[in-house]
Amino acid sequence: MFAVSLHLFLSHYKSPETSRRSPGTLNKPPVFTRASEPSGAARTPHTSDLGAHSPCPAAPCQSRGRQPEKMVASARVQKLLWRYKPAIVAALVVLLIQGLVVWSLRSLEEGEVEKKHRRSKLPDNNSHDSRRAASVWEGQHGALGRNRSRWRVGRDRLGGAASRVPIQEPGQHKRAGRRRGGTAEGVPSSSRNFTEQKVEEGMGHVLPAQQGDVGSVGGAPPALSSDFVPKCDIVGKDALSALHRASSRQCRQEIANVVCQHHEGKLMPQSFPQFCPQQHGLSSPVLQSNDLDDERGKVDNPVRVAFVLVVHGRAIQQLKRLIKAIYHREHFYYIHVDKRSNYLHREVLLIAERYPNVRVTPWRMVTIWGGASLLKTYLRSMQDLLAMREWKWDFFINLSATDFPTRTNEELVAFLSQNRDKNFLKSHGRENTRFIKKQGLDRLFHECDSHMWRLGDRVIPEGLEVSGGSDWFSLTRRFVEYVINSQDALVSGLKQFYSYTLLPAESFFHTVLGNSHMCDTLVDNNLRVTNWNRKLGCKCQYKHIVDWCGCSPNDFKPSDLIRIQQLSRPTFFARKFESTVNQEAIDILDAHLYGHYAPGTPALKAYWESVFEEADGLSALSDVALTSYSSFFRLGLRSLEATHGGSKACRYEPLGHPTSVQLYFYDDRFQGYLVRQEVQNVVMRTKEVLEIWAVPQSTLQLESNLQEFERLKYLEVGTRWDPKERIFRNFGGILGPLDEPVAVQKWARGPNLTATIVWIDPAQVVAASYDISVDVDAEFTQYKPPLQRPLRPGTWTVRVLRLWGRVAQIQFLVMPLSFKGGRPLQKEEDSWLHAGPPGNLYMEQGFQQLNQVLKLPSGDAALELSHRNSLLVGKALEDWVDRSVRAFWLTGDLCAARSSPCPSLGLCLKSTWSSLSPDPKSELGPVKSDGRIR
Repeated sequence: MFAVSLHLFLSHYKSPETSRRSPGTLNKPPVFTRASEPSGAARTPHTSDLGAHSPCPAAPCQSRGRQPEKMVASARVQKLLWRYKPAIVAALVVLLIQGLVVWSLRSLEEGEVEKKHRRSKLPDNNSHDSRRAASVWEGQHGALGRNRSRWRVGRDRLGGAASRVPIQEPGQHKRAGRRRGGTAEGVPSSSRNFTEQKVEEGMGHVLPAQQGDVGSVGGAPPALSSDFVPKCDIVGKDALSALHRASSRQCRQEIANVVCQHHEGKLMPQSFPQFCPQQHGLSSPVLQSNDLDDERGKVDNPVRVAFVLVVHGRAIQQLKRLIKAIYHREHFYYIHVDKRSNYLHREVLLIAERYPNVRVTPWRMVTIWGGASLLKTYLRSMQDLLAMREWKWDFFINLSATDFPTRTNEELVAFLSQNRDKNFLKSHGRENTRFIKKQGLDRLFHECDSHMWRLGDRVIPEGLEVSGGSDWFSLTRRFVEYVINSQDALVSGLKQFYSYTLLPAESFFHTVLGNSHMCDTLVDNNLRVTNWNRKLGCKCQYKHIVDWCGCSPNDFKPSDLIRIQQLSRPTFFARKFESTVNQEAIDILDAHLYGHYAPGTPALKAYWESVFEEADGLSALSDVALTSYSSFFRLGLRSLEATHGGSKACRYEPLGHPTSVQLYFYDDRFQGYLVRQEVQNVVMRTKEVLEIWAVPQSTLQLESNLQEFERLKYLEVGTRWDPKERIFRNFGGILGPLDEPVAVQKWARGPNLTATIVWIDPAQVVAASYDISVDVDAEFTQYKPPLQRPLRPGTWTVRVLRLWGRVAQIQFLVMPLSFKGGRPLQKEEDSWLHAGPPGNLYMEQGFQQLNQVLKLPSGDAALELSHRNSLLVGKALEDWVDRSVRAFWLTGDLCAARSSPCPSLGLCLKSTWSSLSPDPKSELGPVKSDGRIR
């Protein structure tokens, strides 16, 4: 566990006690007190003494506590008042000063982020407080209901904020809460389950939000019109919060309809029948894992499996490896691609064209974590599979693109054929009441606007034995037919009940089966092994899409694979795997199942993942990504020209914009970006397509003789920090003026220590300074200072200090933007993006006093240069961008899609780093004689 205290300097206030301070917690904004530090050496002040606030004189201090007697208009009293007038005035002055100090400290603590966003003219995307959301909603839609206590029938057609929900001023942030496990980050929410959706700048591809299907399983009450007209009085704080935060009128109407029908008791059944003829309980897992080998080859009538793959993202290479590993011509593969993943959908359609037993759903939904849309996807897929008369399947198995088999198809078929009447689902394995509370089954939820909204409490219907656990299962065709075709009160009622349930896929099938006449077919084993690490995986990472805190499994790494060997129960699949995190684990399993590839096979340790393709449309790229990729390509062309001394055969100019961008990894390490674009030879005017490899350069400097700071292994700055996998998802650290960077430190085990972290901008302005306290077991520490934006473009520096002596330093680039909204920057209206924060203040307070302590050069010239740069446009702006990028990236190589007259441009097909080069491990070839591809 580590802690942080921000160093704020008050030029008008200082006391002897404040020169010794204890570090505050990392994920809390500064809390200012006048209490001295308990014990230990005094810390070096972060600024020089600019003034002193002395204790009040004795007489005024005493007079401050007196109760004035009744005043009598007499000369004696007036004489006394005149005599003690100086003392009274002094006491009043002391009270006034103390009041101003308390007010000032409180303003700094609570108004820091509010003023930051107000000055930067940027919307506040950080506050997730439902009360703040209410005021924001009210500001957008008028104050018709500002003083009303509820949503009323037929009134406030455009809505209004209800006064029963405390209103927080726009931009006001709560203190960040404390976290466990040695890492923390500001959490400006008053409730850890509430959030607002936020778009992160700085990564190449940003998926636009899409409405998609509503996602109800049994059909949510439809919105009667586009106008928001509540049909009842809505008073619950959860429902009111959801109404305030929902972005579309359609969604608000749906929320209101759901809440009103729930209040009327018409939303779902009040009781359920019980069809299970036996005492509730799960059957024992069948067979032991060491019995599986004995079952192989003993099947007379082997089962056939319908695999349903629900996939999203852009990892087509990994998806191909999964299909290659599980494919057999006797089985069937039905693939649903998330509505937001158009690139992946295009690639999957090409796969389906090659194999008759692979099909893609003709419909697509936006499936979100925890949403009803995922259950609806499964039910609709089941309905489709039952309608495909030519597909004679016996088992339904769901998979994702992050799954991988641990046993061969032959072993899976043998096992299922011996247990063809069993349904395999994993139970939660805990007391049922606790599971209901943990899972939120006693809460009402509704999905719309690609968000799962919590709307209040509900009661579990009478007679219903709720069960659940994992949402990965293997179900018999008989049970699937019952779920899809049955009209009995159990199935139809549960479809309604789970339409308004969080994580319904983790409970619906368990509950239907456990309460049905087929309850004796339930086996407490989903045939999977999941790499759970609750300490890392339960970080509320889905709070931007669901009003709840959930957990997610970790990615498998080679050291985790022993868990598969240690299991005694039968397992056939494992999850999760991510090739951008670790591909070696997949390689090990693949070789275990099907043997090693032949020596000399190319690209065995390489991995490519698409970031952008031309068919995505230029709007899919953020401005900082478009700026960066364009600069990478220009620098590559200049490097090529310089290598050949201006030879006319190797002089090119780029045409248009990048047509393809790929992440490139080798041996599980990020190697850089691959940017492909059309070019024209400057002299011969011929057109070609080139691909360049942009390689990031490390700027980390570690000092020698670090003593206890030998624990520090590395320091990194970026965006999109993943606390579960402990990596930055924004590979390469591409970020711009509107981003919110995070500084992360990795530590080895060692003694407790305290370090100071200082951020310095390109104009030598100290932007932030704070302490971190690192416990003996801490592995990672990270903090995102609430810097006022826009950040000044250029080279930034983050230092780790020990008693103001430098321990480590890293530099990172805040990219100047040559595009805004996908269009070239305009001089006047866009210059504020490069001007830095108003008044050169990144925080509410300044840190100018640290310049001498840090021995920073004068920033006057740098500020003047920064001002001139902020006015640049066109070619001058591109030159500034390229100069900045060149300091942090170099050109690894270039290649041509076809033969080129430039002698140093080899074919991309033969360049092992190129995304156009062969990748046999991820290529889907013809079906072999044994029915497999792999």
